[in-house]
Amino acid sequence: MAVQDKTRARIFYKYLSKVYDQVNPFIWTEEMRTEALDLVDIASDDRVLDVGCGTGFATEGILEHTDNVHGLDQSVHQMEKAWAKLGKHDPVSFYRGDAERLPFKDDTFDVVWSSGSIEYWPDPVAALAECRRIAKPGGQVLIVGPNYPSNTVFQKLADAFMLFYGAEEADRMFHEAGFEEFRHVTMGPSYSPEVAITTVAEVPE
Repeated sequence: MAVQDKTRARIFYKYLSKVYDQVNPFIWTEEMRTEALDLVDIASDDRVLDVGCGTGFATEGILEHTDNVHGLDQSVHQMEKAWAKLGKHDPVSFYRGDAERLPFKDDTFDVVWSSGSIEYWPDPVAALAECRRIAKPGGQVLIVGPNYPSNTVFQKLADAFMLFYGAEEADRMFHEAGFEEFRHVTMGPSYSPEVAITTVAEVPE
């Protein structure tokens, strides 16, 4: 897959960061963000990590629920956009890091969130296992990824470019990452209502 390589992904996001906030509303809308946020229980004092926070679009939504928000991304170019909007240190604590080797201790976060990032992870199962590791027992992990298209032409493009997956593949990945209870919800803008697949997983006690 063309972008599922760390070096390629960094270069890709260096250039994507310049237009991301202009392109993003056509793919990952505020309505979708709200719908995804409604799927998790975020208390006002919960500690939440946004993995692959990018330019901070989802991070802004999470801040509406709790002040204890942390964002991680491997692309400095993406995070610079987030810093411009939110500040570099407050109200969000930002970190540069890799989803497959998250720089946090076990059982650190009440909620681990990631939207628009899993499709670029070279080893999604390893990254999901890391999300489970740093989430507290009984906490939640929410992942938003691109739903596998039904059109065969788009399927070929999807397979060549990055990870697209349906519910069956999501089941496999989350099971292999050590999750036992999870559910999938498809969502999207009105013109493509199933463009994204969102999984909410409960962290085993």
